[in-house]
Amino acid sequence: MADKRSDAEWQARLTPEQFRILRQAGTEPPGSGALLHNKEKGRYRCAACGADLFDSATKYDSGSGWPSFTAPASEAAVEEKQDHSHGMERTEVRCARCEGHLGHVFPDGPGPDGLRYCINSASLAFDARQDDEAAKDNDQR
Repeated sequence: MADKRSDAEWQARLTPEQFRILRQAGTEPPGSGALLHNKEKGRYRCAACGADLFDSATKYDSGSGWPSFTAPASEAAVEEKQDHSHGMERTEVRCARCEGHLGHVFPDGPGPDGLRYCINSASLAFDARQDDEAAKDNDQR
């Protein structure tokens, strides 16, 4: 289910920084994101529409200055598209539900697929998982 709000609706819902990043494909300065050093267990959702995007189990410190993940919560959670901006060839990552800009994916990660999802903190909302929920999730894996 796509979330197709107008720019005015997004501006009313998001902070100026979130709007610049999510709706105008901006980037926060490296090392500045509130979720960069978050080590809590839980889920990372889209700050714009609330879609489930990443799990803390796939988050790692890449040294890049942005939260990094080895995989999205599901293949359907994000969309990828080629990005030729700033004279670079990159793959942009967007929220599949609202098409909000999240960051980029690079082929230099440690996971089984070798991917690093480099994501702006401002594009994410974090929901901490309680210990009993974390145990249940681990049992289901």
